[in-house]
Amino acid sequence: MGKRLGLIIPSSNSVMEVDFYKNMPPDISLHVARMYLQDTTVAGEEKMLNIHFPRALKDLATVIPHAVVFGCTSAGALRGNAYDQELCRRIGEVANCHAVSTIASARDAMKGRGIKRAVVVTPYIDSLNERIKASLEADSLEVALIAGLGIDYNFAIADVKPDKIISFVVKTIAGQKIDGIFISCTNFRGMEVRGRIEQLTGLPVVTSNQAVLEHALKVLGQA
Repeated sequence: MGKRLGLIIPSSNSVMEVDFYKNMPPDISLHVARMYLQDTTVAGEEKMLNIHFPRALKDLATVIPHAVVFGCTSAGALRGNAYDQELCRRIGEVANCHAVSTIASARDAMKGRGIKRAVVVTPYIDSLNERIKASLEADSLEVALIAGLGIDYNFAIADVKPDKIISFVVKTIAGQKIDGIFISCTNFRGMEVRGRIEQLTGLPVVTSNQAVLEHALKVLGQA
């Protein structure tokens, strides 16, 4: 039997599992636990972390995963990078395996691609964008501009069509002096259009799902 990858995601996320299934090698199986979330707001994510995350983690640990991904970019950034590290420590302690943070994986992926100054595109409202920006800048990355679509209902984020994401990115980066793009949110279909955006812009593009899956697969190769 192959390695088991655990994934903890907001209950209303309908994109991340699909991205993982499409891009995972056949010898790795995916096992998902869900944290109740409807509203993509600071209050909604605070409640998700306080009440629903511990339950989801306890449930997921029973499948004895070889690694666990915390699959929410904005919740990982919500309380700062030190809290995100503590969150991963708790996951590792309860599940007895390596924990992988989405927001930390995105920062590492940006650095690995030589991105120092980026435009960040999200589906979020401003209050969550501020947390994402702070997480990136606390790790020595410069955010030239962060722009969101203002969606505060998580299920609706998945309804944004890939072509709209492309046009939003192209419009947002116009006139910006940057060396890369970060498309944030695990429920946003950025991974599908990453290659097309790189072709259109000539810039390296990092997305939440692509970055964290790359990191998780690397961990599983070492586990």
